[in-house]
Amino acid sequence: MEWAILPLKKYAVFTGRARPKEYWMFVLFMIIAYFVLTFVDAALGLGGTSETYSDMGPTKIGGGFANTGGLLSMLFALGTIIPSIAVGVRRLHDTDRSGWWLLIGLIPLIGAIVLIVFMASSGTRGENRFGPDPLEPGAPAAA
Repeated sequence: MEWAILPLKKYAVFTGRARPKEYWMFVLFMIIAYFVLTFVDAALGLGGTSETYSDMGPTKIGGGFANTGGLLSMLFALGTIIPSIAVGVRRLHDTDRSGWWLLIGLIPLIGAIVLIVFMASSGTRGENRFGPDPLEPGAPAAA
């Protein structure tokens, strides 16, 4: 759990490097928290809609509910946008890339694929232009 909330402790720290574990545990935490909050929004009636697909007309077939989130999930998304960007920048720094590479995600499909490859690749060993290797024993402690 510590790895998942570490980017929240480093709320707006855009310098340094982030280990793959720090980044991916935070992504997992964000996905789980968003789904839980969306469910709570729907349960409390704060979500966008709770109509079943079959009630929406002949063009939408299948089971399930269409819920676009609500107040809680929106506040969560707004509150975590800065740490999400910051940990993404630090993860790119670990692969010896500028944080500006995050903007490639604005290109539909291709940008997301490129970012996933960058984020999944291992970091550069040893010190790079963005700081010491976070995996080395002599590196500053994360927190």
